[in-house]
Amino acid sequence: MSENNDTHLDVASESELIQQRLSKHKSFTSRGINVYPNRFHRTHSIAEVLELFKGEETAPNKVVIAGRVMTRRAMGKAGFLNIKDFSGQIQVYANNTLLNEEDYFVFTELDIGDIIGITGETFVTKTGEFSIRGEGVVMLAKNLFPLPVVKEKDGVRFDAFADVEQRYRRRYLDLIVNPDVKNTFVLRSKLIAEIRGFLTNRGFLEVETPMMHSIASGAAAKPFETHHNTLDMDLFLRIAPELHLKRLIAGGFEKVFELNRNFRNEGISIKHNPEFTMMEIYQAYADYSDMMTLVEDIVTHLVKTVLKTDTLTYGEKTISLKTPWEKKTYLGVIEEKTGLNFRPFLNVENPSVEEAKKMAESIGLSAKNCHTFWEVVDEVFSEKVEGTLIQPIFITDYPKAMSPLAKSKPGEPVLVERFEPYINGWEIGNAFTELNDPFDQKERFEQQVAMKQAGQAEVIEMDEDFIDVLKVGMPPTGGLGIGIDRLVMLMTNSPSIKDVILFPLLKKKE
Repeated sequence: MSENNDTHLDVASESELIQQRLSKHKSFTSRGINVYPNRFHRTHSIAEVLELFKGEETAPNKVVIAGRVMTRRAMGKAGFLNIKDFSGQIQVYANNTLLNEEDYFVFTELDIGDIIGITGETFVTKTGEFSIRGEGVVMLAKNLFPLPVVKEKDGVRFDAFADVEQRYRRRYLDLIVNPDVKNTFVLRSKLIAEIRGFLTNRGFLEVETPMMHSIASGAAAKPFETHHNTLDMDLFLRIAPELHLKRLIAGGFEKVFELNRNFRNEGISIKHNPEFTMMEIYQAYADYSDMMTLVEDIVTHLVKTVLKTDTLTYGEKTISLKTPWEKKTYLGVIEEKTGLNFRPFLNVENPSVEEAKKMAESIGLSAKNCHTFWEVVDEVFSEKVEGTLIQPIFITDYPKAMSPLAKSKPGEPVLVERFEPYINGWEIGNAFTELNDPFDQKERFEQQVAMKQAGQAEVIEMDEDFIDVLKVGMPPTGGLGIGIDRLVMLMTNSPSIKDVILFPLLKKKE
């Protein structure tokens, strides 16, 4: 047991260590030891073993556990290991008198990273550490690729696996050596489970709709394209499930939600991944005001039940999620933050994109890649307003030209009943009072198609079948989409969306 913990990368290169481990693998098999057995039955997880020490009685308990060797320390013919499973970590002690000859050989030849089974008896060391006295050792999976090293030096933690891109590419290693990473994804799972339970308890039905669409629709975004060979048919990975979910509302379902992946063939950033998890919710006989209340209820429920708080810390910012959240109109908050008043242009049929660019330039913003007046306005909002919206707020009442699927606001038909919730300067969702007038919807689709043909933007396309759906009749409906990845980023204080997606998309290695 000559190899001590946390020193092996200092005395040998990675390739040498791999050769050493391959040699040990050969040594095991030459003795007839199967280093990859079919099965091993545990009696306890490590967390369950640690629970045994909590009672008043500390009498020894026979246990059978399994886990990965994380540290090891040799002391003559005896030694200590620390092994961990998903639930926790515990120390194991063994020596040449406790183990038979074969098990002792396995014990002395173990490497950090090996997965083993231990049969033994619980005890407390003289220093008070909860431990297991090993009476049997079984190799379950030989580690042939050395784990990244984590060291302590002068009280500072050094991670030899600090290359962020390598951590994303080799998430399996990241999960092994970085406990905080595992905890992030455990919390993500709990948050999603809690969302599902919350909505189900409120009478919502979880549904699944197609991932492949014959028409790119439901949002203004560039789709991924594919082809079905048998049908000789071009298809698009969905950019949003919206129109299919509204078909269900028209078909008689009154409360539905879908929590699944969307795909958008667009840029990658700390807040964007080409495939991402979105939750969309639709409720008949509701409007965007009801959806605002639902957003508040969902988010506050999550932080109270899962995080046990009503305040988030993100970086150096403290964010209070107490309700009610503030509300400001889209054009109103732009004027408040920038001094630019775009409201007079609401009643102009084709407002000049050049005029909008001049206004943007007056506050130091170039919008040269924008094709329409309202694209420039949204660029102003994105660059000059979004980042200031730290505390939870609903931005409401968007221009009709920007929202082809939302219902017009009574008394102000140039605006629509739409809102976006912002926290930490991030849009975490989008919601409407859904447009259910087939004539109005067809006219807006036609406007979008004309814009696309003019090369002005990547927008949603005409969906004639959806027009037929509205002709059948869809009740007044509130619709809501929430970006799950960004929500998890907020609740785990994660700086990048890649930190909350187990296997984010990365550029192919050269």
